[in-house]
Amino acid sequence: MNRRHDIDTLRCLAFGLVILYHIAMPYVADWHWHLKSPHAAAWLQWPMRALNLWRMDLVFLISGLAMGFLLRQPDRLAVLRQRSWRLLLPLAWGMAVVVPYQAYAQAVANGSIAPGPGAFVLRYVSFGPWPPGAFDGSDFGVTWNHLWYLPYLWTYTAVLLVLAPVLGRARPQFQALRGSRLVLLPALPLMLYSSTLLPHFPPTHDLVQDAWLHAVYFTVFVYGWWIGLDAGLWSEILRLRHSCLALACAAFATCMGLRSGWLDGAAAMVAGRLAGDLYGWTMMLSILGFAYRHLNRPWRWLGWARESVYPWYVLHQTLIIVALVWLTPLNLGPVREPLLVLLSTVAGCWLLCDGWIRPSRWLRPLFGLAPLPQQASTGYRPRDPAAARMAAEPTPPRLP
Repeated sequence: MNRRHDIDTLRCLAFGLVILYHIAMPYVADWHWHLKSPHAAAWLQWPMRALNLWRMDLVFLISGLAMGFLLRQPDRLAVLRQRSWRLLLPLAWGMAVVVPYQAYAQAVANGSIAPGPGAFVLRYVSFGPWPPGAFDGSDFGVTWNHLWYLPYLWTYTAVLLVLAPVLGRARPQFQALRGSRLVLLPALPLMLYSSTLLPHFPPTHDLVQDAWLHAVYFTVFVYGWWIGLDAGLWSEILRLRHSCLALACAAFATCMGLRSGWLDGAAAMVAGRLAGDLYGWTMMLSILGFAYRHLNRPWRWLGWARESVYPWYVLHQTLIIVALVWLTPLNLGPVREPLLVLLSTVAGCWLLCDGWIRPSRWLRPLFGLAPLPQQASTGYRPRDPAAARMAAEPTPPRLP
């Protein structure tokens, strides 16, 4: 069986989309974020909503695909230990070293604290206390900000390891879905969660009070595990890609129309949310199908991207905040400023990752990377993960 390069490529692109989404957040008018630019624009809400309804669902679905290969190991405790090392260590490092500047910049910008990073760090490592609303997560004393994905993924991994014997019984039924059943049936649980959980549990990313997001993300995580590499199901996803894209466009138009006031009342808002759920699922099916058709090839950059994507994910939001702090006072305008924020973030991720993190034996595990291979003292040479794994394995288990 040939290696599925499309899944590798899609995972890298999905995290790249997360980075671009966060770069755009300071410029979306009326949307909360850690720092906001004076050049925010209302029109950005539409493309950002179009992404927001499926971008993280896709990341968790791809992470579920990866679990299918990890669970080929008979020792589930070994799998949990490995995932704990690869997820919780970067989380702890990120919360202690990478994320605090985000909280500091936000607290200074909103006037909650006086400038002075030294005093902030001493207070941060002591878990506050902080003025109300000093920064996102200040009620807990510290924050994980964009790194919330790591504890969520670890939790879903642990739950799946326990429930795999039970959930695995439904895997053949899911893989047998065809046509409209594949398009509609997996969307029904997502719609149910929106109707029952979302009104009472809006997103918090605090792990404890996030019942709606847990239901959605764990469900698509399991969907990814169920999909696996079943040839028949992937052939059907490939066949349906154009139909799913058309349905996704119609569902998104309906969602946005209902949210914009086509109809009045709570029922219209609920219907808009349900249309959004259908849009999210059909968009993910379409993306999987088009990726299978067009991305299943050994791109020259893929080995580098596979290893770089995790450190880039950990670093990127702090680099965005740094760029905003430096660039906003220059009043560069609504074109040059976001362009320079983008370039600064990409350059910073690339320089720190390739120049510092990947060559370092002690930094690599702090950013979720496997240890360097044992070599003679000939200097650092990046390992090609594809050479170390079976050709059929599409997703190296060292990345989330």
